[in-house]
Amino acid sequence: MRKVVVAEFVTLDGVLEDPQNWSFPYWNDEIGKFKHDELFASDAQLLGRVTYEGFAAAWPSRTDEDGYADRLNSLPKYVVSTTLQKAEWNNSHLIKEHVAEAVSKLKQQPGHDILVHGSPTLVQTLIKYDLIDQYHLLVFPLVLGCGIRLFQEGSNTALKLVKSKTFSSGVIAQIYQPDRK
Repeated sequence: MRKVVVAEFVTLDGVLEDPQNWSFPYWNDEIGKFKHDELFASDAQLLGRVTYEGFAAAWPSRTDEDGYADRLNSLPKYVVSTTLQKAEWNNSHLIKEHVAEAVSKLKQQPGHDILVHGSPTLVQTLIKYDLIDQYHLLVFPLVLGCGIRLFQEGSNTALKLVKSKTFSSGVIAQIYQPDRK
């Protein structure tokens, strides 16, 4: 059975909104390798509309020596949206309704991880239906004080830490699994 892996850039206070505005000063080769390995451990992406539109605008024209852009562009992309009419980025498929059922079916297919980048509204739905198998959180040494947070007020999600790694820029990779006791 495949795993749904939620990969987020978050601040110390849990904000994940607009990481392009605050994460770049901390980026280094160590983080790049972590993200590379994460992507290559997956064989599908699950994205919300806003993240999908941002990625679809940025990634199709990119190239790199490590093959990250090629991998991201070639993977099947499952886009959860009630408003998007077409998903035109290479190998994209729309999920317009019955999200929990559709994601459950994807998890039952043979393959590797299903990677979720950003997509906070989608992540809240996945949390609600207990469909997340692992969280890959890159925690940045920064407090923003406002913005969309990974866990909304009233969330009650027990997690267990399975791995952590500190990067030289002060960012900490924390990998959690739901604690389903």
